[in-house]
Amino acid sequence: MDRRFYEAALRGDVSAFLNLVGEDENIIEQTSVRSFNTVLHIAAKFGHLELAAEIIKLRPKMVWAENEKMETPLHEACREGHFSLMEVLLEADPWVAARKNCDGETVLSVACGRGQLNVVEHLLTYRWLLMLEDNGGTTSLHVAASAGHLEIVKELLNARPDFAQKRDLQGCSPLHLACSKGHLEVTREFLRLDPDLSSLQDNEGRTPLHSAAIKGKVGIIDEILSTSLQSAKMVTKYGETVLHVAVRNNQYDAIRYLVENLDVADLLNFPDNDGNTILHIASAGKLRGMVMFLVNKTSIDVNALNRKGLTALDVVENSGNSNSGALALIPTLEDAGGKRCDQLPPRSPAVQQTTKKNDSGALQKNNLNGPSSWSKKILESPAASSHRRRRHLRGRREKQVELHNDSLRNVRNTITVVAVLIATVAYSGGITPPGGVYQDGDLIGKATMARKTPFKVFMVCNNVALFLSLGIVIVLVSVIPFRRKSMTKLLVVTHKTMWASVSFMAAAYIAASWVILPSAGNKGKGTRWVLVTLISIGAGCFISIFAGLGVMLARHTLKKWELRDKRRKKDSPHSSISRVDDELRLKHGSHNNSSYSDMESSEKDGMYPF
Repeated sequence: MDRRFYEAALRGDVSAFLNLVGEDENIIEQTSVRSFNTVLHIAAKFGHLELAAEIIKLRPKMVWAENEKMETPLHEACREGHFSLMEVLLEADPWVAARKNCDGETVLSVACGRGQLNVVEHLLTYRWLLMLEDNGGTTSLHVAASAGHLEIVKELLNARPDFAQKRDLQGCSPLHLACSKGHLEVTREFLRLDPDLSSLQDNEGRTPLHSAAIKGKVGIIDEILSTSLQSAKMVTKYGETVLHVAVRNNQYDAIRYLVENLDVADLLNFPDNDGNTILHIASAGKLRGMVMFLVNKTSIDVNALNRKGLTALDVVENSGNSNSGALALIPTLEDAGGKRCDQLPPRSPAVQQTTKKNDSGALQKNNLNGPSSWSKKILESPAASSHRRRRHLRGRREKQVELHNDSLRNVRNTITVVAVLIATVAYSGGITPPGGVYQDGDLIGKATMARKTPFKVFMVCNNVALFLSLGIVIVLVSVIPFRRKSMTKLLVVTHKTMWASVSFMAAAYIAASWVILPSAGNKGKGTRWVLVTLISIGAGCFISIFAGLGVMLARHTLKKWELRDKRRKKDSPHSSISRVDDELRLKHGSHNNSSYSDMESSEKDGMYPF
């Protein structure tokens, strides 16, 4: 970029800019060497409103210009919070707000990350911006929660409360990110919206409580546990509790808080998938302070064995590390009664927890006479078995609901695309009528077949198809339901309207073919069969399709009735499944029973008709 031109853009000097453009109008197209910023990028970044207005007046398409990061000038304006300049860019072309940079960030995400509240409030008036994040990974709510901007989080939750359940590519919800960064007020806002958010798990099986424990955010841990104590007993896919992840990351304050303020006696000796307790992990990490606290301030079993049959003392001695930290752990463990595995009596409770190969070669716990671990007690009790059954059924239902919601969103997008295509075809047919237009005379530009009955049929059907499809597009863009029942009702209505639009478009095509085929006197001889064949093919296809869909709908309805009757006869009022159904109906509303029946009756086929 020319140096004088660049300096004029930095200063926002409109007169110097216009003088340089007057000397060479192509200078406005120049970009900086490394960043590829245009002059409009520079004006947007530094908030030069008058200069930006002059640039847009000369080159309106420059609002779509991209720099090295694939960012438009609107990204710069939203990042820096230049509200008036943002309005000018959006007035030039509002659809530029949909453009994403190389990191997949829209202008809304950029504004959320910088905490530009007034910019976010204005962008939220463009409702379709949030629709762009429906099928993506990281949403603007993830960005705002991670940055800790409470007011922006509230605005986004008011607009789309369902975004609190969204997960990024790592499976993290916005609450995971807020807890990991230690944003207490943001965490409270999410838990106030839905306490069950504390049970969401990422791809590794970690809950928001695990995320807080990994970073040692004691205030966040306290807030989550005051809302849901059950989350303290959830484990990752590696079998790690909140204590495991806190010890592994050497978060002494978090461990001390959990031990002193929560009854975690059952969790102290809880093994992970490798059989390691938190003492094994602390010993392997040479965490002397952590080990001293666990053996002196808790009732942890210092001689618990992992799957390799090793105690904490064995782990330290077998590490092959003779530094001072490792050597200091040995007397600490021995003073607490720690022994090596070969020093333990053969029938002690610790030895009873060792793992061995069964006849099929699979590893299993060897419970002999002593009391089992916390997890075994839960599995063996009838109440725990019922609880596990309820959790399994609830998890299955939640998975079905999630798949159902994804399907509804895909249907919504499909209907929108089809409606736009119908509108495009109908519009093209309307401005280029069959038979053409007069090229001269008093009727120049008028349809030559306007007085023919087939042409009138064509015009009526074509216009009905056009405006029905446009109505579908307007409704789907303007209405954003976030409840499944409301979404289903909306899609049923638009789906039936789309069928009407397709039917009228087909009728318009047949009428247009009727117009252009000769039908009078000898000129129409030999062409009547074409029209009859065309009508037969169209009617036959539509009748076959509707008959097939009718059969599918009838089978689906019968299967749903059979499922309801079977459930009504088989399940007693006191069965665990009935109680789970009652809980789900109370939690989600009675209307969801119909949705569940639809999903269950169609689960084998993988689809159900509207």
